[in-house]
Amino acid sequence: MNKLFSGIKPTGKIHLGNYLGALKNWVELQEKYQCLYFIADLHALTIKINPDELRDHSLQLAIDLLSLGIDPKKAVLFRQSDVIGHTELAWIFNCLTPVSELERMTQFKDESKKQPDNVNAGLLTYPVLQAADILLYRAESVPVGEDQLQHLELSRIIARKFNNRYQRYFPEPKPVISPARRVMSLKYPERKMSKSHGEASYIALRDDEKTVSQKIKKAVTDDQGVLNLLELYSYFGDLKKYERMMNEHKSGKLMNASLKEDLAKAILEFLKPTQEKIVYYENNKSKVEKILRDGAKEAQKIADQTMAQVKQLVGLK
Repeated sequence: MNKLFSGIKPTGKIHLGNYLGALKNWVELQEKYQCLYFIADLHALTIKINPDELRDHSLQLAIDLLSLGIDPKKAVLFRQSDVIGHTELAWIFNCLTPVSELERMTQFKDESKKQPDNVNAGLLTYPVLQAADILLYRAESVPVGEDQLQHLELSRIIARKFNNRYQRYFPEPKPVISPARRVMSLKYPERKMSKSHGEASYIALRDDEKTVSQKIKKAVTDDQGVLNLLELYSYFGDLKKYERMMNEHKSGKLMNASLKEDLAKAILEFLKPTQEKIVYYENNKSKVEKILRDGAKEAQKIADQTMAQVKQLVGLK
């Protein structure tokens, strides 16, 4: 079965944008691929993050992924730092990658602007570690949105450089373009939903009923804002009702208060079973830790085989 690899950073709450943009697709891909999903805690070190926060966020993220439907019987779920090989392979790839390739990366420029007092070397070499993450498992496929294609292309370039210098060994991973929805902010409807825009801009997976209702009630309702709320309703609500509300919007008869009330109900209905599972896993954290340990063991088997062969090829063995 085709091997597919993807990861997510433990840098805060999962919100509906994360779910619709990537994680919903992860759950569906489990049925079609041999999936490896990881919590990218090493990548999280490129920002200033408290050690206790990093530990807590990593475990909470694992709980959220399991609650959304990631099945350890179908996919390997693990913490990046629990597997030896990611950073080792990244160093080998660093020695193949021109600095000019890294300096032109859009994400490096964007992240440097966000944290001008912390433009560390990790930000620059971030995509090399990403390439190592993928190629350590010799993954053929990576689910990406359009905005992530540049990083995946660098992974393909690095694989090609290694194969040309030493021996054809790494596959050039192909993108699986996800039917990702670009979910927009409740507060800034012209921008993508993001934690960086503040609590009022997104609905988090763990938000309670009161919080969800208040956030939607306060959502911006200019023309773009209403279209954003309607689009959100199309993902979680009744499609016939959505079509009716779209017609009402076009004719200028849509009541924003009714739209917000219906949207809140639809989102809360979606969140309820997931939040019940979150409560279960929060009360059984040892079970979650075991899933992560077992996943790391499975991932380590593949990583060990890759690194043994890579070291032989580059002359380290």
